[in-house]
Amino acid sequence: MSNIIYCISGLGADEKIFSRLELSGYQLAHIPWLKPQSRESLEDYAARMKQVISDPSPVLMGVSFGGMMAIEISRQLPDCRLVLVSSVKTRPELPLWMRVSGSLRLNRLMPLGSWTKSSLAEKMNNGRLGVSSAEEAALARDYRKKADPAYVNWAIDRIVNWRSGNLPPHRFLHVHGDADKIFPVNRIKNAEILPGATHMMIYNRAAEVSALIQGWLQTNC
Repeated sequence: MSNIIYCISGLGADEKIFSRLELSGYQLAHIPWLKPQSRESLEDYAARMKQVISDPSPVLMGVSFGGMMAIEISRQLPDCRLVLVSSVKTRPELPLWMRVSGSLRLNRLMPLGSWTKSSLAEKMNNGRLGVSSAEEAALARDYRKKADPAYVNWAIDRIVNWRSGNLPPHRFLHVHGDADKIFPVNRIKNAEILPGATHMMIYNRAAEVSALIQGWLQTNC
């Protein structure tokens, strides 16, 4: 069995978010985000992303929106394992405001791609992410600076309109923080909960997250 874990970062983020994980015996391979095609569905986008996966029985790890994407990719693979961090598994786990926004198409009336880069929004965004150090603030700022507004608006539309009502089709581990302000823990089911951990826990609580993932992989090989 392959020792490669295919990693998908959160909205607009890159492989640096995984840099503090320590998973003995495994190699992390980051799958970069692609430029979305006009009106591309999540399913079609997932089909393009999975083209870099050569292992017939891969381990997919996704953070935040990357977790949702990992689930969509897993639906197109016959045998895989999933590790979801600070993410959601089904539409009911999305917070109410996201589901309402999608139903009323509010995100299309007020595109957020350019707003996420503004200095006015930085403090609020950092608070919701759970940024706790100058290093993390710089990392988040770098993500916003590099984010393509077209990609961000596409991704937000796909998040708030995600219709998945079923649990992932394969074996999965879901690790979540009870201080996550993006996806509040009160809606999260079937997950390992880290007390006091925020949406940034894969970076600022990496040792604990790594231990949970390592243990699960050892019993789900």
